[in-house]
Amino acid sequence: MLRRRCCRVETRPGELESDYMSVFALADCNNFYASCERVFNPDLIGRPLVVLSNNDGCVIARSNEAKALGVAMGEPFFKREGFFKQHGVRVYSSNYALYGDMSQRVMRTLGRFTPELEIYSIDEAFLDLDSFGARDLDDYGREIRRTVRQWTGIPISIGIGPTKTLAKIANRMAKKFPEHQGVFRVPQPVAGLPRAPVIPGLDALLDRIDVADVWGVGRRYAIKLERYGIRNARQLKDADEAWVRKKMTIQGLHTVLELRGISCLALELAPPPKKSIMVSRSFGRPVATLTEMREAVAAFAARCAEKLRAQQSRAAFLAVFLMTNPHKDEPQYSNILTARLPVATANTPDLIRLALDCLERIYKDGYSYKKAGVMLSGVEPDATRQLSLLDPTPRLAARQNDLMRALDSVNAKWGRNTLHYAATGIGRPWQMRQERKSGRFTTCWQELPIVR
Repeated sequence: MLRRRCCRVETRPGELESDYMSVFALADCNNFYASCERVFNPDLIGRPLVVLSNNDGCVIARSNEAKALGVAMGEPFFKREGFFKQHGVRVYSSNYALYGDMSQRVMRTLGRFTPELEIYSIDEAFLDLDSFGARDLDDYGREIRRTVRQWTGIPISIGIGPTKTLAKIANRMAKKFPEHQGVFRVPQPVAGLPRAPVIPGLDALLDRIDVADVWGVGRRYAIKLERYGIRNARQLKDADEAWVRKKMTIQGLHTVLELRGISCLALELAPPPKKSIMVSRSFGRPVATLTEMREAVAAFAARCAEKLRAQQSRAAFLAVFLMTNPHKDEPQYSNILTARLPVATANTPDLIRLALDCLERIYKDGYSYKKAGVMLSGVEPDATRQLSLLDPTPRLAARQNDLMRALDSVNAKWGRNTLHYAATGIGRPWQMRQERKSGRFTTCWQELPIVR
């Protein structure tokens, strides 16, 4: 569901109309994964800290202190391990159970400050501040920031602007320059028609923003724009609308209009369900037996089924893939097989059964496998799924649905995999390496922090 917006964008440039101006705020958690680790270990405050990807492979999050040491995103851990020890960099495995729960706490807190909130990612949310125009929005932003920090321990930066794109730019300014104390606001339009609003200081602000850093541009478009002499956000704002539409499609035109202060992007209050779902993992150690590979693929299929049911959907197609490690000097093999389900379903046993059948047909002995995965496509809502003569009887379908609801309910209350199918394995020696993982301090009774 999209929120009603202040503008109407037709299929041809020049047809946008507006009757009032919007106010958006973008709240973005600072160094979110690193900040989550610091909430429960204050000794980490002020020290360089990095968080690693699955299997403790690459750096995916850095504290400001680690950035100052020159640690780059995506650096392989094994190449920098000596450097980290030399400079006292604290290293943690990714702890998605902790990060996900802390994200929910931040979002619930932000929801107290606005009637409409779009959760954009695990650490970002757009807030609608249209109805707060009479307030000092800088003060309101500081109040939001202070409350989130007090209630969750997570520092955030807030950018405020008349469009989502300008709020993104404002957030970048709030985060990059300490003198703004975590809050930066692009002024509201003060004059001019809605089609050409006048925003004080906008051009000077956009002059400081590289075109590659504009939300919605991306690396490929940035390279193309630079070939035409458009290197910063102001030059993109001033570009000819017809030319932009030809080179960047209607989405590029929306970006240009948003840079001018004309709101074209609505809040997504209820994001649409995913059209495809994939679960894949790199193994903690090479998998060289069919038995272990069957466990892994079954576990991935079961997780896909959980995600399907969470968004009240079913899938009609399933694909299984596996691959060896291309970076090792050893025999290489990879393959993928897609199969159609007789009836679109979210029933875990049906998906496991088909996934294992696909695996049997592509698995080859004699290889050391690094990664495998399961992907579902042809996803459709439960309420509008296409019926078939092959559908199970109403009584059997009801029993299957009841079983899946009971399974999900138990796992939601007591933790994932409290109940699971035997096919997914017990010991799971192929699981990811997480040798430096902190505790699940907010979701697991056995790992609650202890105060001495």
